[in-house]
Amino acid sequence: MGKKINPKIFRISTTKNWPSKWFAIGKDYYKNTEQDIRVRKFLLKELREAGIDRVEVERGADKINIGIHTAKPGLIIGRGGAGADDLKKKIHSRMLKNYKLGSISLNIFEVDRPNLSAQILVQSMTIDLEKRMPFRRVMKQAINRVERAGALGVKIIVSGRLNGAEIAREEMLSWGKVPLQTLRADIDYARGAAKTTYGAIGVKVWIYKGDKFIKTEERKGEVLGKK
Repeated sequence: MGKKINPKIFRISTTKNWPSKWFAIGKDYYKNTEQDIRVRKFLLKELREAGIDRVEVERGADKINIGIHTAKPGLIIGRGGAGADDLKKKIHSRMLKNYKLGSISLNIFEVDRPNLSAQILVQSMTIDLEKRMPFRRVMKQAINRVERAGALGVKIIVSGRLNGAEIAREEMLSWGKVPLQTLRADIDYARGAAKTTYGAIGVKVWIYKGDKFIKTEERKGEVLGKK
C-alpha cells in the first residue's frame, strides 16, 4: 500500500488537511477543481526559484483567497509589492477570468523551516540536476540539509537516465526511519521532474518529522461526548 497511495491523502483528517477549502455542486465543482490544479501548477513553475511549500485556496461567494507558503517571500513580493501585483494579474488573465481582479486576494507566508519541506527540497534538487550536477551529490546534500533541520528520517528516489546513461534506472538514498503505514506519523511527500538534455529525471522525497497525537483536552471532550 505504501507505494500505491499518496502519503498526504492517506493521512487526510488525521494529521493533514485539504489544501482547498470551498463547497460546490455539479459543474461548479469540476470547474473549481480544474482551476485549483491549474493555479498550483502555474505557481510551482513560475515561482520555482522562490521555493514554494504549498498553495492553499479558499473560495467564498464571489471572492477567492490564494495563500502561498514560500521560503523566499521577498522574491515574490518584489519592490513595493510590484511583484505580487503582477503575479495576481497573471493568475487573473490566465486562470481566474470568472473573478474580478479586486476579488482575488494573494496572501504570501514565509515558511519557518524550509529544509523540512519536501516540495521545497524537490524544487532545489531539480534545479541542481538541470545544472548537470552529479545526482548522488545532490541526494547526499539534500539528506544532510534535512538531517540538520531536525527531521527523524528522509527517503529520496531519483529515476531516469541518470548521468546520461543509456538505460534508465532508479536510485534511492535514505536516512533514519520513514513509517509510511503509521497514520499518526507526520510524513511530508512531494515529487517532481528535472528536465535535462537526456530526458526527464523523476524525484520523489519523503520526510518524517515525528508523530502527531490528539491533544488531551480534545480526547477528554470526545470521551465525555460518548458518555
